[in-house]
Amino acid sequence: MDFKDIKSIVDLMKKNSLSEFEMEKEGFKIKLRRASEEGKSEEVQVQHYLPPVASVPAEAPVAVSTSAPEPATDPEIKSPMIGTFYRKPSPEAESYVEVGDTVTADTVVCIVEAMKVMNEIKSEMSGVVTEILVEDSRPVEFGQPLFRVRPA
Repeated sequence: MDFKDIKSIVDLMKKNSLSEFEMEKEGFKIKLRRASEEGKSEEVQVQHYLPPVASVPAEAPVAVSTSAPEPATDPEIKSPMIGTFYRKPSPEAESYVEVGDTVTADTVVCIVEAMKVMNEIKSEMSGVVTEILVEDSRPVEFGQPLFRVRPA
């Protein structure tokens, strides 16, 4: 599903006076919620899920290596959508996170603006931010690494 499809859904919601739309298909989930009459802003949540990894049977042979183990690489927080990357909630505010900050799975690390909707991006892992990979106010692609985190 691309942003043209999402915009079409939003237009249909407006035309048909729908306040909420949710769809899940093949590892992709989208939830759209329109503003109420009291003037609350529209919210768009787009979530991508990877299919579950099949577990290895207990009888599977285990490879043994005699060389030194490779150092663990830091996992990456990736952009869940195309948009504009912002490190702060507003121009005059402090950045959500800096290198060296400890994050949990629920820590908001940045915003990705897509179709004039500000989408808060959460860490979804616990650890310490080791690198910020994108400059503030730069465009990002779906799946582009935004941060590196050393697991806690």
